[in-house]
Amino acid sequence: PYGSTQCPSVVSLDPDGNVIVGEPARRRLLTQPERTIYSVKRLMGRGLADVQGELKLFPFRLDASSGNVIRVRLGERVFTPPEISAFILRELKHWAEGHFGEKVDRAVITVPAYFNDAQRQATKDAGKLAGLEVLRLVNEPTAAALAYGLHEERRGKVAVYDLGGGTFDISVLKLISTSEGDIYQVLSTNGDTHLGGDDIDNLLQAFAHEQILQQDQVDFSPHGEVAQELRKALIAIKHELSEKDFALLRFPLPNGRLFEHQFTRGVFEALILPVVERTMGPVKQALTDAQLKPTEMDEVVLVGGATRTPLIRRTVQEFFGRTPHTELNPDEVVALGAAVQANILDRGVQNMLLLDVTPLSLGIETYGGAVAKIIPRNSTIPASAQELYTTGVDNQTGIDIHVLQGERELARD
Repeated sequence: PYGSTQCPSVVSLDPDGNVIVGEPARRRLLTQPERTIYSVKRLMGRGLADVQGELKLFPFRLDASSGNVIRVRLGERVFTPPEISAFILRELKHWAEGHFGEKVDRAVITVPAYFNDAQRQATKDAGKLAGLEVLRLVNEPTAAALAYGLHEERRGKVAVYDLGGGTFDISVLKLISTSEGDIYQVLSTNGDTHLGGDDIDNLLQAFAHEQILQQDQVDFSPHGEVAQELRKALIAIKHELSEKDFALLRFPLPNGRLFEHQFTRGVFEALILPVVERTMGPVKQALTDAQLKPTEMDEVVLVGGATRTPLIRRTVQEFFGRTPHTELNPDEVVALGAAVQANILDRGVQNMLLLDVTPLSLGIETYGGAVAKIIPRNSTIPASAQELYTTGVDNQTGIDIHVLQGERELARD
């Protein structure tokens, strides 16, 4: 309905209580930042302690009642992250109903591969609140490989590098053709649910704030109206630098002066290098887990809008020693894969098998607060395992089993 296949993940509450989603809400980030929220995915399934780092960078106004469950304040009302996410899903449901001219009540939803169980559960809750039966959650890189495998009819080992707005994922898959059909097997996955294109925007914004402070002695907090206006201008500069070597920012300051700065691609790349380098840690770990070398990959696929950045394309190309694939629109390839999976579930397609893995190890807390891993990360799911344990003292009649997810050695971590 808005001339675009994408709905920005922005939600705004107007003063008379109506909820606005998508592009119209994004425009309100400039005029009513205290009633508007973006990047809520970063808060899904997390507690207050988990998001302290985000709060410095995002205009999240958390309610005082937040504890294990975060509550976000928009104007006079308070919402949980799944409730905000549900507004976005409900909007997409309306789009789909408008397109097909019939009721839509079932969905396949994609999530970052590195989402833990709480984050996945929060996503399912959002779907339920939006009036959707969530048939399956599919990992985003896996969905991209599904779409890509069908599109290119390629086989072999594929690395999917997925840098979205708020999250980073890398998955290593093997696409096999058999007489029975195609098998998509995930060998390993890794990532960082705290790393994404937003971090690139934050670096640009911090750089511009510093320049303005030095040149014009104007200091503005990153949450004000002017700051959102500046962020929008900087995102346009970022897009321009993907195409050209230079981009000029002209920005009117509150004191009536005009801030001008000529950005070069070189300076931009030096600025964002730390973010790009942070993505390579999980990439190396995923290959180690899959017991493969970069040169053994047959294909590399880029997913997510941030991968349009030339520096990211170059870095990935140098690491794997091959040109990454970008034929499919990086913003849409995951949704295409979700549609393929929905078709498999809906029609009972027999000739495609999807074997995914659990991204994080599962174990239980044992004596002394240590974690005993029972199902290691990157195990093909569904998976089951058995271990035999004894009780801590004689004649013990009961036991509490504390199930944990993650790679740390101690339960408290």
